[in-house]
Amino acid sequence: MAIERNNQSNLVRDIFGNPFRPVLFSPSWRTTTATTLVARMYESREFGAMPILADALQDAGCDSADVLDHCRGPGPHVRGCWVVDLVLGKERAGNSSGTP
Repeated sequence: MAIERNNQSNLVRDIFGNPFRPVLFSPSWRTTTATTLVARMYESREFGAMPILADALQDAGCDSADVLDHCRGPGPHVRGCWVVDLVLGKERAGNSSGTP
């Protein structure tokens, strides 16, 4: 039961992030490399390239530890991941596009 709860908690964190630390996502971080990578992960439902996404975002000027650490973290990562949605331009409560 505890293992299942832990797994569910990890999925919730992947989808919603930390509601107490909203992230401002700069539109300038949405480079062709980042958006292409995210689109491929989203369509294939294979998120093994998340660390590569972190590198692409960092190359684009992203200095958000929350974003970069999430991408480089162990996951799990799923469709609906808050970072993936931000790169795709999907707005969500608590996180938004804007100037960080």
